[in-house]
Amino acid sequence: MNPGLDRSDTHEVFNVGSELPDGDLYLDDAALVAAVRREGGGWAEAQLSRFGRLTGSAGYRELGVLANQHPPELDTHDRFGRRVDRVRFHPAYHELMRTAIEHGLHASPHTDPRPGAHVARAARFYMQSQVEAGHGCPVTMTFASVPALRSTPALAQAWLPRITAPVYDPRNVPDADKAGLTIGMAMTEKQGGSDVRANTTRATPAGIATGPGAAYELVGHKYFVSAPMCDAFLVLAQAPGGLSCFLLPRWRPDGTKNPLQLVRLKRKMGNVSNASSETELRGALAWMVGDEGRGVRTILEMVACTRFDCMVGSSAAQRAATALALHHGRERSAFGRRLAEQPLMRNVLADLVLETEASLALTMRLARALDSRGDAHEDALLRLATPLGKYWICKRTAAHAAEAMECIGGSGVMEDGPFPRLYREAPVNAIWEGSGNVQCLDMLRALQKTPAAVDAFFAELAPARGGHALLDRWVDTLKHEFTDLSELEYRARSLVDRMALALQAALLLQHAPHALADAFCASRLDGGGARQYGTLPRGADCAAIVARAMPRS
Repeated sequence: MNPGLDRSDTHEVFNVGSELPDGDLYLDDAALVAAVRREGGGWAEAQLSRFGRLTGSAGYRELGVLANQHPPELDTHDRFGRRVDRVRFHPAYHELMRTAIEHGLHASPHTDPRPGAHVARAARFYMQSQVEAGHGCPVTMTFASVPALRSTPALAQAWLPRITAPVYDPRNVPDADKAGLTIGMAMTEKQGGSDVRANTTRATPAGIATGPGAAYELVGHKYFVSAPMCDAFLVLAQAPGGLSCFLLPRWRPDGTKNPLQLVRLKRKMGNVSNASSETELRGALAWMVGDEGRGVRTILEMVACTRFDCMVGSSAAQRAATALALHHGRERSAFGRRLAEQPLMRNVLADLVLETEASLALTMRLARALDSRGDAHEDALLRLATPLGKYWICKRTAAHAAEAMECIGGSGVMEDGPFPRLYREAPVNAIWEGSGNVQCLDMLRALQKTPAAVDAFFAELAPARGGHALLDRWVDTLKHEFTDLSELEYRARSLVDRMALALQAALLLQHAPHALADAFCASRLDGGGARQYGTLPRGADCAAIVARAMPRS
């Protein structure tokens, strides 16, 4: 008997895991540091490390736990019977929002558009998303609203200074009383879903000269309104000239409540901290954004940003799950050895690392493309690779989370740990901002409308030519695919899968350590078909791959 135990003690607690210690989510992540430097954001390293220490602290991670343990609550009326349409959040949610906005996650590339601005902002969003994903929704929508609003100068002048201000003000008061504003979106209706042209919400000219532009009154319903406590929403509605985009504030200019009425909050499987609501518009005042009848085109100005952030968020989820699995494998022993030292577990861990690093490499490459929209190659690549990357990375995350959770064993599925939240969150980004089929169809549209996109794609792969025989054969096969355009829609998913893997492999061959790039190509491009994680071929240097990704703390 252990002399340190009392006779009434049943056992000694040993050989168990522990919480992640305080760390630096930037400097502890070699792949992230390399990507930031490579893609043009190196000038922000001091800021990123400070942010990495904040987001990597145990106290900050606890905010993410609390924001999901205490979900938002809806008050449709106050206790006197007045309509208020107010959503109450836990203080942890507000602290996460305040941190995100004060650090520019909602606007920094718009206010400081130097080269690498999108790269630096993506790195911060990547670290913040590892702590908590739900609050990223209003942050992303606010960020993405800027290009759309710029299409209407009067609205941009009136709203953008406060939208881009690094000020978080959650009060339920008119926007005129705030120095900082957040923007949401209200697109989806029951009968249409992704087919927004089926929307039935009506927009009628209001016949008033109040506000910055053409005023309309909107009547209809919206089935998914994320973050309904935002100060205003971009809304699609049928105007006399066709489907149009509008900016709809929660308060009218005279200080009265705009009749955007919350019916209920959605009970979502994941994304618990973020309020999503059903709403009814009962003559809500709004101003047209862009041209009448061109609502879809106006909204598409946002798409590159929102879908890109889905990629960032899913890449971050992969990193969070991988770090937890690696940390556990470093601490836990079985059959006389640390888990991370056992060949089969090391194969699994290394495979999880490969997925994470490939996702990050593609995401940060597209961040550089966002920084270079004036360059024809970069713009064409972005149009093609954004739906491609959003489809691939976001869909891979659910299986990745499940495998990482399995590395922990039975404790991994317990609700007092981090994995149930990661697992429930994992499918969200694959669905939001257009599900998998929508992304594939958008990729095909990009091919049709921007023929230069195909040339940009293959030009992006060219520098990796000769780096690995498997990739060379893979690319040659892809080129042949583009000579046969029959049944292209039917084949779209298969094509997008192979294009995404080609991009990831090319990036890793150019920029990642040889052991990592070689294992990625050997495991993903060998033509072996469906595979599980942990099936890396013989010869993969799993020890080196795991060591590179292991949290330093």
